[in-house]
Amino acid sequence: MDQRREVRDMKIILTALLLMFSINASADATKGQEYYLEYLRPVFGYNGQEFASQYLTVEWKRYFKKDASRFIKKFSKKHPESAAFLASEKFQEIAPDIKDFAMKYAADSGELAACD
Repeated sequence: MDQRREVRDMKIILTALLLMFSINASADATKGQEYYLEYLRPVFGYNGQEFASQYLTVEWKRYFKKDASRFIKKFSKKHPESAAFLASEKFQEIAPDIKDFAMKYAADSGELAACD
């Protein structure tokens, strides 16, 4: 009986790990960089490196929690002309990729974004 319980527990753990990796694999920093350049740079005005290096990785994580609500609030206030786009469904679609881009090139990441 203990063996069955151990096997069941291992299956649960493996399923959870696979789910976690599949969720993380769905976002893409390269796409996020492209989306930033296409949609956000024109209204924010700074290049990708300046954007991403504004905050630490942990801070970007906080900004993008709960459907990026903190990000939307902060950047809508900072750049009022972006508020309508940030509140749109399109932004919600691209937000996970923007988050990955911002985290990859965050102030504490040690990486530099090669984008204008």
